[in-house]
Amino acid sequence: MTDHDAQPTAERDRTHEEAGRDQTRPTPPEDGAAQVSTDATTAGAAAPDIPELVIISGMSGAGRSTAAKCLEDLGWFVVDNLPPALIPTMVELGARSQGNVARIAVVVDVRGRRFFDNLRESLAGLDTRGVTRRIVFLESSDEALVRRFESVRRPHPLQGDGRIVDGIAAERELLRELRGDADLVIDTSSLNVHELRAKMDAQFAGDEEPELRATVMSFGFKYGLPVDADLVADMRFLPNPHWVPELRPYTGVNEEVAAYVFNQPGAKEFLDRYAELLRLIAAGYRREGKRYVTIAIGCTGGKHRSVAMSEKLAARLAAEGVETVVVHRDMGRE
Repeated sequence: MTDHDAQPTAERDRTHEEAGRDQTRPTPPEDGAAQVSTDATTAGAAAPDIPELVIISGMSGAGRSTAAKCLEDLGWFVVDNLPPALIPTMVELGARSQGNVARIAVVVDVRGRRFFDNLRESLAGLDTRGVTRRIVFLESSDEALVRRFESVRRPHPLQGDGRIVDGIAAERELLRELRGDADLVIDTSSLNVHELRAKMDAQFAGDEEPELRATVMSFGFKYGLPVDADLVADMRFLPNPHWVPELRPYTGVNEEVAAYVFNQPGAKEFLDRYAELLRLIAAGYRREGKRYVTIAIGCTGGKHRSVAMSEKLAARLAAEGVETVVVHRDMGRE
């Protein structure tokens, strides 16, 4: 065999070796093949867990920080003064946390007023994504807010060159629509820190939430309407036990006073029909995701008629499976 014959043979051997090596290399995908594979992987992967979201807002000085700290103690991931436009981003980051951030609370207030107009748009975007979210609004009277700002000697965020009451009025107007959209309104005018924490714990503590929580509150019209009431009923259509000398010293929790009230024409009928109406309203609240309702029952002084009716109504609701708390706001105030 001549050198001329050997050379082609060596070249052929190298060609076969290179061909064998080429066969062991992964074949690059054609255009679109990689995308199909990625889509299939994504389709097979579990959808991320979307965290539960609570928006904490309300009047400056009404207790937003206390409410936020309460949720933080309950294991919520709390972000203070987050611009509303960034709320969807925060929810997205929580969804990517593989369950480590399952509940997010965001404090939104007038300190971020440049971004406040974006809040409604951000919440609408979250609704379309199926995010479970609630709005907690902290409310308080002007008198209580002025007293709190004066006690810490700090100006109201919107006060400017005016008075504290000017800043409060401007803030109420700015937050008016958000208050109307709130799922839970808490009036902290007469609450201390511990009582506010108790209200937050009642709403958010525990893994199994009851379907609906109700506060039945008696009050006196002469002391003003409860600002956190969702529903208000007036008992002044019933005769007043105040004008019965032997009943005047007692309150509506007294059996004789309660018997007097419910022996009046229309009292029992009101209880039956109002309880029926509340069943209808409660069903709607559940459908809309509302879990907390305050029912205010009023009379002149909040001592006799409203107290007796509140006790009976609360017992009726509790018997129907609604977790109920009774509060007599003005009893003993006279």
